[in-house]
Amino acid sequence: MGGSKMPTVSEINVEAGMSSLSIVNTIPTEAPIVSSYNDRIRPLLDTVDRLRNLNVMKEGIQLPTIVVVGDQSSGKSSVLESLAGISLPRGQGICTRVPLVMRLQRSLSPEPEIWLEFNDKRVDTDEEHIAEAISITTEAIAGSGKGVSDTPLTLHVKKNGVPDLTMVDLPGITRVPVNRQPENIYEQISGMIMKYIEPQESIILNVLSATVDFTTCESIRMSRQVDKTGERTLAVVTKADMAPEGLLEKVMADDVSIGLGYVCVRNRIGDETYQEARMQEELLFKTHPLLSMIDHDIVGIPVLAKKLMQIQGTMIARCLPDIVQKIKEKMESRSFDDFHEYHWFCQGVSTKDSCTRRLL
Repeated sequence: MGGSKMPTVSEINVEAGMSSLSIVNTIPTEAPIVSSYNDRIRPLLDTVDRLRNLNVMKEGIQLPTIVVVGDQSSGKSSVLESLAGISLPRGQGICTRVPLVMRLQRSLSPEPEIWLEFNDKRVDTDEEHIAEAISITTEAIAGSGKGVSDTPLTLHVKKNGVPDLTMVDLPGITRVPVNRQPENIYEQISGMIMKYIEPQESIILNVLSATVDFTTCESIRMSRQVDKTGERTLAVVTKADMAPEGLLEKVMADDVSIGLGYVCVRNRIGDETYQEARMQEELLFKTHPLLSMIDHDIVGIPVLAKKLMQIQGTMIARCLPDIVQKIKEKMESRSFDDFHEYHWFCQGVSTKDSCTRRLL
């Protein structure tokens, strides 16, 4: 799967009830990250995000979600920073202690809008202070210790140049408690991860470091428990510049059954701007004697962004008909507090054909 091609928007299979996400052709890798595909995916994503705000998951209705998992120090934060163009909290131990719902939305405004939401509260911030704001709100949710909480924190980023994506970033997996972490920290984190990746509507973005043997990664072990064939798992391989030897063979061999393929990236280094990092990444995969042998269709943050948008759109279009039906059934069986909001949704996407039209 390592050298597999990615589909064009017009070739995505969105038939309801299909058993897997179809990957059949190639998405061009032109810069910048954002393309016209954003305009087509945005209405679908807004629909799902609106349902997420209505807490339909508490009613047992699962929503299509990109769930980001990885072992501690896998480079997960760096990947998300590169996609969003912002800085996230860094430090020793677990930096993500709550489910961080990242809602990225392209904006034509030159000034970014960034804010956090949790427990019906809103905290406005900016690019310079976002990491500090996340740390403060995380403490408000999970306490000042080293433990984790299942209460989500939502980060909204409206910014020129970002891909239209909604992702849930979960704490990095650690087996041994350090720095005053709870003795059962592994059980806490693994329980949270399994809760998010088990639903069939979840897309698993598994972050793997090129410096380790993929078969030893705990995140791989967990994802294979719920997605044995890998049909809803995409792997992003970080730190390609730190361990180029044998990387091509690792992604081509696919010893860990990654059904949606691999994307290899270079992490941002030091004080590089995000634009400088993308230029260095492109140069690395074009000129390095080993990394340049990897298919260009599976390298770089722009490729990762496009592939995530495509997979996300396919999953949403596939799942919406069932979501509509489940909401209708619940509306008929009892009243909702947000009845009018649910009625809006069912009127808006009442058939699978309308879902398809909204995507294509």
